[in-house]
Amino acid sequence: MRSPLSTIWTIIFVTVTGFLLEIGVGEPAVSGFALWPFGAHFMPWQLLTYAFLHASITHLAFNMYGFWMFGRELEYLMGRRSFLLLYFASILSAGLMQLFVTSVTGSVYPTIGASGGVFGLLLAYGMFFPNRMLMLIFPPIVLPAWLFVTLYAGIELILGATGTQAGVAHFAHLGGMVGGYIVIRFWRTRGR
Repeated sequence: MRSPLSTIWTIIFVTVTGFLLEIGVGEPAVSGFALWPFGAHFMPWQLLTYAFLHASITHLAFNMYGFWMFGRELEYLMGRRSFLLLYFASILSAGLMQLFVTSVTGSVYPTIGASGGVFGLLLAYGMFFPNRMLMLIFPPIVLPAWLFVTLYAGIELILGATGTQAGVAHFAHLGGMVGGYIVIRFWRTRGR
């Protein structure tokens, strides 16, 4: 019988493998599988493949830690199929948001990382477990999940609007949250 958390470990394994291939192959991996703006190497498959590439081991570690931390309970609650739908819808909506932002700003740089999917899971966690207490590392403050998610989204919006932290796709993070929200609202209107 398949473990209810095997999907989590499979995605982590595939993402780590993608990162190792990116290191081994180098520039061709980024050129072909990172999410490029329209007209600058963009290919449709990049709307999913960008999530399996990462800028550094730290970037990968933080994303996979967040994926594992929030994904475990969500997969257990939803089941494998719904969990995967939520995660990949969040990745897709994050990519679409990033394409929109780059077309408006004229930026021509690739986007990589699973952060958009992780932010979709974070939003779902806050919606399904709103009163679950989460402890921040810096500063060590305990917050209910709904407040943590709300504050984090607000910070991402401010950082994105002000252009703070160049090289971080803040609006893609928010796009992942939007995708997660749309999927959950759809399920709730269907009585799931």
